[in-house]
Parts: sequence; structure tokens; C-alpha cells
Amino acid sequence: MQKSPTPQPAAALDSRQLDLPLFAEPALPPSTPPSSQKPDAPRAPDGSKLRSLTLGTQTLHYQLKRSSRRSIGFAIDSSGLMITAPRWVTLADIETAISEKQRWIFAKLIEWQTRVEQRALPRVEWKDGAQVPYLGQPVRVTLGAPQGTLAFDAEQAALALPLPLQADPQQIKDRVQGWLQGEAKRLFGERLAIYAEKLGVSYRAYALSSAATRWGSCSSDGKIRLNWRLIHFPLSIIDYVVAHELAHLREMNHSPRFWQTVESIFPEFREARQTLKHHPPELLPTL
Repeated sequence: MQKSPTPQPAAALDSRQLDLPLFAEPALPPSTPPSSQKPDAPRAPDGSKLRSLTLGTQTLHYQLKRSSRRSIGFAIDSSGLMITAPRWVTLADIETAISEKQRWIFAKLIEWQTRVEQRALPRVEWKDGAQVPYLGQPVRVTLGAPQGTLAFDAEQAALALPLPLQADPQQIKDRVQGWLQGEAKRLFGERLAIYAEKLGVSYRAYALSSAATRWGSCSSDGKIRLNWRLIHFPLSIIDYVVAHELAHLREMNHSPRFWQTVESIFPEFREARQTLKHHPPELLPTL
């Protein structure tokens, strides 16, 4: 086995992603040496090929990314296992680390699958009487608006569309989504103004996003993006994301000081953060 001319220290396991409560550990056979890469491995959401590793009787697929970090990081979400490792760490070392953490990995994968099955909402049937969540409450869609214009009745939780009863489902979907995005643009702007004043900061610009995995983002030059699908949630959840992104104008990280900044303008952030952790964008109704 060829040795590196300059020995490197062993990569430490990064446990920052291991803070979710564990399910009961599944019964797994003893660890076995990693198998070779399979040619027919599936692909990640971004199209890259996943690596495959056989552990006992189970095959684990994972995505590997190299970075300048000093430790091997494990992260699991709805897309599966992501490994981030230093460029100098060998594949054998990475797969040994996976083998050592296999019980946690399989437990987390089971947890995510269960979460998807329990929380995924059915596809919306775009017709008269369809229901969509708006600010945490269901809104009923009706066709044939009497005045020939779109109208929202907050007391009745009803959205009337100026479309015939025989309207194409795509037409109904486009009208409803357009209304939801318009509401998001208006409401998010109002909440940003309120919390920016509380924090004493100003942002350069803001826009809606349709990101599949992010609720919001804030760039170093003060541009904020908020996922329009937040309009499905109660106002408290929207306020948490708004406060979170504005806090990045003070701290461009997630250090203790950052969370103290969030708490200074939104003390209830922990409960809201937990809610969003269990409701990633991909589990919202198909719109």
C-alpha cells in the first residue's frame, strides 16, 4: 500500500448533524468490510452518481462531496445520506467511518422515510372545491366568481376564481399559485419591514424563491430570498424565517451569537425552527 509522503492526521467525525433524537436502533449484522463501487448505482437529485456500500445484508447509497473542511461530516435528509470529507481523506477511510456510524445512519434513514410517509400531503385535485393551505388554514377554491374577478373571503376561507366550472386543472392551478405568490410577496415584505426595524438593520432587496430545500437565504450584500411556499404556514413560522434571514445581516453564520440575535427579535424561534425541521419544502402539497 502506497503511503503519503506527508502523513495526515485522521479525520474526526463531525457530530454536529447528529443532534436529532434517535429511533430505536435496528438490528444490524456485524460490520463487514466495504464492498467495491457498483456500476449501476442510483443518482442523486442533482444528477451525480451515488456511491454504494454493502454493510452486512444491506446496501447503502450515499453522495460524496469533497471540501476543505478538516472532518468527515454526515448529513441525512429526504434525499438520503450526504458525506462531506476533506480532499486528502482516502475513500477507504471514509467508508470505514460510515461503517462505524452505520447504526445511526440506518436509524436516521428510517426516521426520514417515516416522516415522509406520515407528513406528505396528497396531490391537490385542481377543480371546484379544491383546498389549499394558506397561513396555516385550508382555503376552499370555488369557480365562477360572481363579479368576474378573483376574490378572497377571509371569513369564509374561500377563494373565488373567475373561471368556468369546466376550467382546465392547469388553469385553476396557475390562478391559485399566482394568488398565493402575490400574497407571499405582499405579506413577506410587511414582515421584513417590521423585523428589520426591530433589529435596526436594513436589507438591500428581497425576492421570492421556489427552492426545493431552502426556506430562505441572505447574501453578504444584503439580498434576501424567501420561499413563497412559506405562505402555507401560520404567520409565526413566516416571522421566524424572516427574523432568521435578517439576523444574518448581523452574523453571517449560525454561531451562538447568531441565535442570540434571532432570539432578541423572535423569542419563540425554537418552536418554529422545530416545526420547519419536520416540514421541508418537498413535503408540502403538490402545487
